[in-house]
Amino acid sequence: MGSLFRKKSISHILKDAEEGMGDGHATDSQLQKVLTVRDLTFFGIAAVIGTGVFTAIGSACFNGGPAVILLFSFTAVACAFAAYCYAEFASTVPVSGSAYTYSYVAFGEIFAWIIGWDLLMEYAIGNIAIAISWSQYFVQVLKGCNIYLPAWITMDYSTAHSGFTTAINALAQHQSFASLDENIRNAYIAWQNAPAIGGLRLIMDIPALFIVAVITVVAYIGIRESRRANNIMVLTKLLIILLVIIAGAFYVRPGNWHPFMPNGFAGVMSGVSAVFFAYIGFDAISTTAEECKNPQRDLPRAMFYTLFICTALYIVLVVVLTGMTNYSKLNVADPLAYVFKSQNSALSNIIAGVISASAIIVIASVLLIYQIGQPRIWMSMSRDGLLPKIFSRIHPKYKTPSFSTILTGFVVAVPALFLNLDVVIALTSIGTLFAFVLVCGGVLVLQNQKDRPESKFKVPYLNGKYIVPVILFGALLWVYLKVPGYYQGLLHKEGVPMIIFFIVAIIVSIYTFIKNFSLIPVLGLLSCFYLMAQESHTNWWRFVIWLAVGLVVYFTYGKKHSKLADK
Repeated sequence: MGSLFRKKSISHILKDAEEGMGDGHATDSQLQKVLTVRDLTFFGIAAVIGTGVFTAIGSACFNGGPAVILLFSFTAVACAFAAYCYAEFASTVPVSGSAYTYSYVAFGEIFAWIIGWDLLMEYAIGNIAIAISWSQYFVQVLKGCNIYLPAWITMDYSTAHSGFTTAINALAQHQSFASLDENIRNAYIAWQNAPAIGGLRLIMDIPALFIVAVITVVAYIGIRESRRANNIMVLTKLLIILLVIIAGAFYVRPGNWHPFMPNGFAGVMSGVSAVFFAYIGFDAISTTAEECKNPQRDLPRAMFYTLFICTALYIVLVVVLTGMTNYSKLNVADPLAYVFKSQNSALSNIIAGVISASAIIVIASVLLIYQIGQPRIWMSMSRDGLLPKIFSRIHPKYKTPSFSTILTGFVVAVPALFLNLDVVIALTSIGTLFAFVLVCGGVLVLQNQKDRPESKFKVPYLNGKYIVPVILFGALLWVYLKVPGYYQGLLHKEGVPMIIFFIVAIIVSIYTFIKNFSLIPVLGLLSCFYLMAQESHTNWWRFVIWLAVGLVVYFTYGKKHSKLADK
């Protein structure tokens, strides 16, 4: 049993990194150290501002109304706690692998495998969602140019079938086809016109496949090329966001901000998946640690710069969007372009066209960052023997994880042909939150290690001995008094995640009182776990099943081939 919790030594990790032997190859196989704090910040912005702004923000506003700014604010606070913890780990263990490597140091091999497997889901599923979102904008831009692709090559099978069924039911009730929602009409046409083999209709998202292939090539040929491409795309992205904010301010009607919270607090929190999907840039930054010129200094700075810039832009953007158009109309695939189209003026239509065209570039930048991140996690797991050696192979010319990058392309491109956007966004969010929870918990372990090396950044120590229990007790009492019947309402399958949260929160509070745990990591752990608890029970089941599959892989391969086992 002890072998499951064997840990990696920080000093040994740093020694291997200095000697260029982290991947088990010669020194000339090292990754290129070319990234500065500006590049890292741009990587972070690229990962945080993308699909969340151009797609997911619409559904979040639809569910929560203007009050969704509260969710963005709370999520930003939770991310700030997590960012402190990521920054300390990145400064202490400046190597590729992100939360996977951090968990190996803090908790041991089995937890490292679990979080590594979780990160594989987070990046792969996240990229699938991004590819699908890019495809939606791409198709809209082509329509604006009077180019119409066959509907059956622009969406997934599930969406087409669901839309077709909805359309049939509506037509049976004597509704006209023209009165149906545009997305429903497109799905109906796709289903009707799709070629079939036997009873199976061939419906797939070809544009999503195309963009993944292009981005995989860019990620494969080198970090310098990826950096240049990303910096250009991020500058374009920031200009578009500022255009929306400044131009949109002239169309704001304050009456659209009422009611502020139309669906109550539950409606606001139902947008957790959509909102948190926008905040997974910290992990992506930390995967590039071995390609930074000064990772111990620059990684923490880039994380905080990313958080401050992106949170401010998100909150202002939500205020403008919900002020321009009633929240109930924002559940669309392209909310930024839609709010300008709905103004029905020549200028607003031009701006809408610019936004849609630019979204193609903006969303592609997010895809690039994640396609860079996932191969480096595979590479780190392979270095430790938990995956075959081929995953850590470095290309002799391009200095990138060659096999892992190509495999990432296949893992993302094929599912992107067939999966639904809403499902993959939810899975990405719960996977990211789980990574944040373990990183925050890992800092608590790291701070109590006597032989830990000095780092250039440490989470400020504030004793949570009394503060955490008081906050938890106060919150439980407030809910009991202000929300009658809330606790009894948890006694069903959708309430199980919150019951788990309360149990974990009580246990953490007790340990904080006994062990004098640092306040910031504890608040980060609890706030991220609370956001996890807002996910549906079906999403939790999918997550648990994925982790169970990962444990099977670990016990059949990873545990036997672990390099720590040899030692």
